[in-house]
Amino acid sequence: MAGKIPDLELTPRTGTGKGAARQARRDGLVPGVVYGGGEEPQAISIPFNVLFKKLKDGGFMSTLFNLKVEGSEDVRAVCRGVQRHVVKDLPTHIDFLRLKRDSRINMNIPVHFLNEETSVGLKKGGTLTIVRAEVELMVTAGNIPDHIEADLGELEIGETINISDITLPEGTRPVISDRDFVIANIAAPGGAADDEDEDAAEDAAEDADAAEGDAPEADAET
Repeated sequence: MAGKIPDLELTPRTGTGKGAARQARRDGLVPGVVYGGGEEPQAISIPFNVLFKKLKDGGFMSTLFNLKVEGSEDVRAVCRGVQRHVVKDLPTHIDFLRLKRDSRINMNIPVHFLNEETSVGLKKGGTLTIVRAEVELMVTAGNIPDHIEADLGELEIGETINISDITLPEGTRPVISDRDFVIANIAAPGGAADDEDEDAAEDAAEDADAAEGDAPEADAET
């Protein structure tokens, strides 16, 4: 579970438009905007080195931040997008969404797999097939999990872990709610999974594709 909300210091940006954004990048900053929460969008910038390190550390997109912008009140927000250079893959623009503590928002939360070393099926020579390394969940801003946990300890060859097997934080639910979709399974030795395992994996993959195409783009519920 997320602990203390980390501070993230931003600088207000007076200029807008492509020219001002280019100047910010020349100054070693990444331009961006903070929007939502019933307030006007605010142009900001963040030091490139700070943002690059945080992105490299992981979990940035699932972290609730306390934004500190000079001349403005602190506000809770999550990152809703990082644009990158098409060739260098370096951050060039960032968007933050303001949230209230009880706001609800869709976020991709990573799955951590527990007890892989002691898993019954893996000890027998089975192979772990991860269908979803992260799951899109609807969470409350005041209770965003760093990750969810899938226990492999008692999983036999041919068995799967579904979303219903995972304990979710209070107030959290899968965005896909009409199916008990697969998170991972243990295939037979040598990758020769039986038909049931293959069908489960295919169904889950199709389900994930459908979610990408059909999931609503709403930023948050308040």
